[in-house]
Amino acid sequence: MGQDAFMEPFSRTVGVFQCKIYLLLLVTGVCSGLKVVVPSYTVHGIRGQALYLPVHYGFHTPASDIQIIWLFERHHTMPKYLLGSVNKSVVPDLEYQHKFTMMPPNASLLINPLQFTDEGNYIVKVNIQGNGTLSASQKIQVTVDDPVTKPMVQIQPSSGAVEYVGNMTLTCLVEEGTRLAYRWLKNGRPVHTSSTNSFSPQNNILHIAPVTKEDIGNYSCLVKNPVSEMESDIIMPTIYYGPYGLRVNSDKGLKVGEVFTVDIGEAILFDCSADSYPPNTYSWIQRTDNTTYVIKHGPLLEVASEEVAQKTTDYVCCAYNNVTGRQDETHFTVIITSVGLEKLAQKGKSLSPLASITGISLFLIISMCLLLLWKKYQPYKVIKQKLEGRPETVYRKAGTFSGHEDALDDFGIYEFVAFPDASGVPRMPSRSVPASDGVSGQDLHNTIYEVIQHIPALQQDHPE
Repeated sequence: MGQDAFMEPFSRTVGVFQCKIYLLLLVTGVCSGLKVVVPSYTVHGIRGQALYLPVHYGFHTPASDIQIIWLFERHHTMPKYLLGSVNKSVVPDLEYQHKFTMMPPNASLLINPLQFTDEGNYIVKVNIQGNGTLSASQKIQVTVDDPVTKPMVQIQPSSGAVEYVGNMTLTCLVEEGTRLAYRWLKNGRPVHTSSTNSFSPQNNILHIAPVTKEDIGNYSCLVKNPVSEMESDIIMPTIYYGPYGLRVNSDKGLKVGEVFTVDIGEAILFDCSADSYPPNTYSWIQRTDNTTYVIKHGPLLEVASEEVAQKTTDYVCCAYNNVTGRQDETHFTVIITSVGLEKLAQKGKSLSPLASITGISLFLIISMCLLLLWKKYQPYKVIKQKLEGRPETVYRKAGTFSGHEDALDDFGIYEFVAFPDASGVPRMPSRSVPASDGVSGQDLHNTIYEVIQHIPALQQDHPE
């Protein structure tokens, strides 16, 4: 009863497929022959499990008897009888009566359980007895395999390898499985043979010699056979390399090539970085007066412009990888100055060199125009023009106080100083002296302030 239940779904499937075969025979016009069809000429089975071999046949002649025979053959051996049937009567070989099952008129065969000894060719033959005898046969190749267990990848050396110096070997290990096929994947894509990559005959070992930075990635091993496939966990080999791409960046200032322009009084932080594994050891070197000395260790360097003795200083950042033994260095110059338009160009990124030159030119032109206007209309000329419009008698009256014929000559820029006496003692400024009491020798001791007091405007306020 259990066996009938097991065969029932297969019988329904076979019935549907057999109907399709009949229709195919009618369409093609093959109405009088016998046709035996198998879905596949090779069937892969798993050891210890049941294997079903579906067979379909069709004919359109009167039939009184239907005979089905199954034979088994191994390589270079004669076929062996397994079981047969006439109509619905099954006659098995007593040696295999508990291993092979058939339910006529269904010609399909069930093998349970499947063992490695069951691997070979299975031949099915169908005979139709009616007005004559029609015969047809098919052959199915059966393979038996164990499923693949999850593989594991081992790397040698496990501690890693140095770029361009060391080699690396990846080995794929599988505990169970038959007829294994190996494939290596890097970042999900197949690894192919190259100048540095080679494989073992079974493809289960990958050799990389020598290793490079480009060999860094996620490696996995995919193992498959006809009945299963499994992929290992991803593993990343350790490869020591670098330093590469050493560069210096800053949070402030204007960088042009290898020159950083820093505003006066501004502190700037430099960051030195390079691609390397393991991380680099960084050293900062300053060049002053044809001498160099280490000023700091580490990737960061802060320079305060007010503490720099020279306005132009050369620096060197050195990166060293203590595993690869390689080092690299980069040179740059720091200029302490007022950034001006360059700083605006860095912040706004909208001021082109042509615009900068145009702005400077306009500034110089406007400055020259303002200077010319100032010279043309400066204050003493305005005063002179006003005085020229006054009566001549005013100037002559003022002349008695100033001692000059024309009071206009006394206007200008003066420095207030006192003339010392012959004894070396400075004389204090005195009040204005009337013209009647003035002595020529006394005028030599008057101050410039006393001379300026004798301007015509003041004389109008003091009429004689």
